[in-house]
Amino acid sequence: MSIEDRLAVEQELRRRDREEVLGRRGEDNLIYDESDDDEAPRRKRRLAEKAAMGNIEDEEMIESIDNLEDTRGHTVKEWVSLLAPRTEIANRFKNFLRNFVNSKGQYVYKDKIRRMCENNHASFEVEFTNLAISEQTLAYFLPEAPMEMLDIFNKVGKELVLAIYPMYERVTNEIRVCISDLPLTEDIRTFRKIHLNQLVRTTGVVSATTGILPQLNVVKFDCNNCGYILGPFTQTQDLEIKPGSCPECQSTGPFVINMEQTLYRNYQKITIQESPGHVPAGRIPRSKECILIADLCDRCKPGDEIDVTGIYMNTYDSLLNTEYGFPVFSTCILANHLLVKDNKQIIESLTDEDVKTIMKLSQDHRIGERIVATIGPSIYGYDYIKRALALALFGGEFKNPGEKHKIRGDINVLLCGDPGTAKSQFLKFVEKIAPRAIFTTGQGASAVGLTAYVRRNPISREWTLEAGALVLADQGVCLIDEFDKMNDQDRTSIHEAMEQQSISISKAGIVTSLQARCSVIAAANPIGGRYDSAMTFSENVNLSEPIMSRFDILCVVRDEADPGKDRKLANFVVNSHIRHHPINGCSDVDDSPLRTEDGLEIIPQDILKKYIMYARQNVHPKLHDMDKDKVSEMYSQLRHESKITGSLPITVRHIESMIRMAEANAKMHLRDYVHEDDVNMAIRIMLESFIETQKYSVMKSMRKTFRKYLSFKKDITELLYFILRQMANDQLRYIRGIHGVTVNIVEIHEKDFKDKAKQIDIFDLRQFYESRIFKENNFVYDPQRQLIIQSLPIRQTDD
Repeated sequence: MSIEDRLAVEQELRRRDREEVLGRRGEDNLIYDESDDDEAPRRKRRLAEKAAMGNIEDEEMIESIDNLEDTRGHTVKEWVSLLAPRTEIANRFKNFLRNFVNSKGQYVYKDKIRRMCENNHASFEVEFTNLAISEQTLAYFLPEAPMEMLDIFNKVGKELVLAIYPMYERVTNEIRVCISDLPLTEDIRTFRKIHLNQLVRTTGVVSATTGILPQLNVVKFDCNNCGYILGPFTQTQDLEIKPGSCPECQSTGPFVINMEQTLYRNYQKITIQESPGHVPAGRIPRSKECILIADLCDRCKPGDEIDVTGIYMNTYDSLLNTEYGFPVFSTCILANHLLVKDNKQIIESLTDEDVKTIMKLSQDHRIGERIVATIGPSIYGYDYIKRALALALFGGEFKNPGEKHKIRGDINVLLCGDPGTAKSQFLKFVEKIAPRAIFTTGQGASAVGLTAYVRRNPISREWTLEAGALVLADQGVCLIDEFDKMNDQDRTSIHEAMEQQSISISKAGIVTSLQARCSVIAAANPIGGRYDSAMTFSENVNLSEPIMSRFDILCVVRDEADPGKDRKLANFVVNSHIRHHPINGCSDVDDSPLRTEDGLEIIPQDILKKYIMYARQNVHPKLHDMDKDKVSEMYSQLRHESKITGSLPITVRHIESMIRMAEANAKMHLRDYVHEDDVNMAIRIMLESFIETQKYSVMKSMRKTFRKYLSFKKDITELLYFILRQMANDQLRYIRGIHGVTVNIVEIHEKDFKDKAKQIDIFDLRQFYESRIFKENNFVYDPQRQLIIQSLPIRQTDD
């Protein structure tokens, strides 16, 4: 048959098919084809040829727009690999990048691309939530077939960038789209086979990193026989590309990589470990390897808490097969988006309502006392320890003049005393309330476990650096329980971390320094189990002088028998258990009472955590017009007393400690400058710390010597009540002796009461007038007449 005859026959067959189709119309004037699933062979072949050439008819494109989510029996991965769906996905994503606007009418992704090109970067972020709002089908396909979808997104991103900036290919030949804000966050320990080849999001702490290596991206090979250049071949993560035969000479090799024309990209492998606060009790923290490529490399270091979005994929590991004896695949996360969490992100997450609440709290003149009362509300007493922990949580100001000499701003605290005095309970509370905290015990911590560990990777035989507890607690708090149980060698390893706040490593050819900018709060038991007041602190505790001088505050906890205090303590514990019993419907064991015995309102713990974060990030008090003479006089006095008693060495570090505590107290009140009250509070805490470490015989005389400093802002309601009760009894006796009558009302002039209070260096009586003990004993203050009035029952006047 000639060509002309064949064309004529085909035209006639096409006309006949068209007439048959037009003849099958329903009542709704739509065409019904009996072979919908199986198209006419000629039409199917013609469409396949056009699709192979990249020429797709408009009618086919319109059909694919309406039915993109209908995968027609294919899996999502197979569907997005076909040419028509790929083209439609690319068009939709390009339209999304060009036209998506936020609530203010700004073109979000055009601005992001412009900023990316201004900074010569190679990637920009696309929020999954925005994609889900505008293009639900793309958001549905993306987690199911992430490798194929991200490949389409990257090509579209590159086309769009080159359309706006045609010369940008000189900067980078690869543009990456990073997907952020994936709604579901998985824990590392919950990854299973169902997550394989899915887009996942997880959080953890970086525990180890490798060096940055070049990875083959687009490979070209040279044929050794004829010199022909084969390629390019795109290298994938899971399979090594090798050419089969040379198209020029038909030889099967050998082939050598062409170093000049092959394209490389950066490659780094990190290990992320579960955050210490999220590990279930009694379980070992799980870890997962994560692969960083291109510009994601070197974004994080050991100790950083990161949020990773990537593809959960499997890799072949010959070691695992040898060990288990059957095919086992190891898994890793191929990172697409990485965010290093720091305090700034937490601050940005605070709502306007939170900031409003924080500012309202700071205006309360008793905010310092309220914060102290909120620290360990289920623990009775120990106001001095609670204040020390509050100052450590807020911290002072880090200084580095001229980038030459670092002065730490974190406050270190040591709790030492008798067993059963809630030392570990204090540490556990701080672990919950601190923005970032690592808890460890002296018995279970080694020197490398606290600092850093150098080990050889069993597969690559490369030396890697793994972070210890102090590095993981960077810009947070490291809590060490049973501090006295540590070996001297292990305890010596944290000397540098406590003062210089860095950890120097010099092992296996690795010489480096890691940052450990954290407060150390430690709890220790004295020698023999009980604290002996007849001995000094140095004789009670098996700690060296260098380690003791690095603690800013030393808190001695004594379990002394006092009938009055013991009765109150027992009542407090019993009431606490009654209030938190499950029958009462209280699900949160740590829920605190609304008010303390002194009438102070307790701050909810979630608000206190936000308050601490806000203060640490936004408040940086300056030392302006600080009373230097008072600090220098106090230091010289303490130095003199230290030489005489020999209980605790006072060094220059203690001057810095006073400055840090003054700054922390100013932060507690959200002040921009350090006031005189802050300096007085720092001196009081320093004196308390020093006097508590003395022998019992020396302690009494010292308290008299430094009485005016120790009484600053102390809870003096009971002392003032004792004075006022004495004055009221004296007034009653006077009236009874002179007039011989019984009265029910006693009036005391405020001036007389103030004179008595001034003798013990108390000048502000407002807190006492508002206290519970003042009201419960029927005292009323009349500010107009400047009188304190007590109403007495009849039976009390006969005393």
